[in-house]
Amino acid sequence: MYALSTGCTLLIFGAVADAVGSRLIFLLGCFFQSIFCMACGLSENGTQLVVFRVFSGLATAMCLPTAMSIVSENFAPGKLRNLAFSFIGGGQPIGFGLGMLVGGVCADTIGWRWGFHTATMANTVAFLLSWWQLPRPTGSGINWDLFFFGIDWLGAIAVSAALALLSLALAITTADVHNAGKPSTIVYYTLSIVLLVVFVVWQEYQERRGKPTLIRNSLWKNLSFSSICINVFAIWGAFNGFEQIINFFFQNVQEISVLETALRFIPTPITGLLSALVTGMVLHRIRADAIINITIMISAISPLIMALVNPSWTYWRCAFIAICLNSIAADSLFTVSNILIADMFPPETQGLAGGVFNTFSQIGKSFGLTFVELIANIVSDQKASGEERYQPDGYMVGYRASFWFLFAVNIFSLGVGFIGLRKVGNIGKKHDQ
Repeated sequence: MYALSTGCTLLIFGAVADAVGSRLIFLLGCFFQSIFCMACGLSENGTQLVVFRVFSGLATAMCLPTAMSIVSENFAPGKLRNLAFSFIGGGQPIGFGLGMLVGGVCADTIGWRWGFHTATMANTVAFLLSWWQLPRPTGSGINWDLFFFGIDWLGAIAVSAALALLSLALAITTADVHNAGKPSTIVYYTLSIVLLVVFVVWQEYQERRGKPTLIRNSLWKNLSFSSICINVFAIWGAFNGFEQIINFFFQNVQEISVLETALRFIPTPITGLLSALVTGMVLHRIRADAIINITIMISAISPLIMALVNPSWTYWRCAFIAICLNSIAADSLFTVSNILIADMFPPETQGLAGGVFNTFSQIGKSFGLTFVELIANIVSDQKASGEERYQPDGYMVGYRASFWFLFAVNIFSLGVGFIGLRKVGNIGKKHDQ
């Protein structure tokens, strides 16, 4: 529900931020994230926890596109802007790694609620620092004309509803593959497809009349834009899918504790940050397509290693290398894709540009998590005998299939990069260069 509420509202909040100001929406997102993280930790039953997670997802959707917009507004194209984007990209694996570690420690010691309490503290600090340090807008304030008449509200509602229904259907299918054949699930999938078609037709109609759009259909004719969106979708799906399955591998196959599992993810923030920073420093000198293709080839090694792993091998022999390499492509792509997408949107719609990137990454994440779990469950059900289905060997046969699937996704992304991004060349340079 958290991923659903985040993924389906990113475009709306990105567009709203362009009208009322990115700083305001970002600060509100940080504030509400603190409030609802605290509420999650204080929840008294499962229903309350789910509801509070939904609101946390909305708060996250307020922060993600506006962070991109704030960088675009305050940094001119060039090395400094590239580094700013790379720091944001590097912050994600650091947050993921620290979150896994703190969550594991809390779950095995003082209780899971403190995982939310610590997140509340961190978000409160982030809110106060942002209030103090983020530059205040120099304009006249909220642009109400843009808010009411410059945002494609009908398109925003249609695409948000479509993504919400699609995410819900994927979540239901992930829980049990047999749910895919239920009438309610079929209705969710059908309505989501219909609404996506309506959205595309409406965007074409709006663009022909010169009216506001969320994503102009003509943008899809740009091979670089289409290819970078496909790669963001695929690589984010592969990255998150890998983290999910290797987490299951540690706990269900090697049968280690939550805390020991969390400790094994420590390399993720380190290699992720290094990848993002190196990309930011060299992007103005090295072709963007070369950076993307090289990092995808490196990250493709991760699922390949785990598809061939012997579960009895030690962590340092195999899994350590796989975890180190997994985040490299995702974090390099973060910097490159944000700059490419931002350059294709007008300066006054940078919040919307950030929403486009984050929507593709979040929906890719949902698909990635769904497919790896479905593949693992289906293969284990078919190939593992009844006695060993829920034993380490029974789990492992499904996990291997998922790792092979993730390897194929990386190879597919590599092909998209070679074909679709070959004309990108150098990006992130100063305009006068």
